[in-house]
Amino acid sequence: MGDKMQVENWVPLKDVQKYLGVGRETILQWIAKRNMPAYKVGRLWKFKLSEVDEWIRSGGAADDNAPEKEEQDAD
Repeated sequence: MGDKMQVENWVPLKDVQKYLGVGRETILQWIAKRNMPAYKVGRLWKFKLSEVDEWIRSGGAADDNAPEKEEQDAD
């Protein structure tokens, strides 16, 4: 009984907006075009923050058209 499995809560889109500091439309575009991990529950989108973190770290949210950070700082 001492070994309880830690269960990660599902979070709504608003929480992911706050967590990442981006707007609702950005997240919806990432879901549609960049395979952001999200699950539709009825009419609501739900997320696991650990999956969102992993997706971010793997480059899922990277803007392929933006100049590299180093190039911007070179001035």
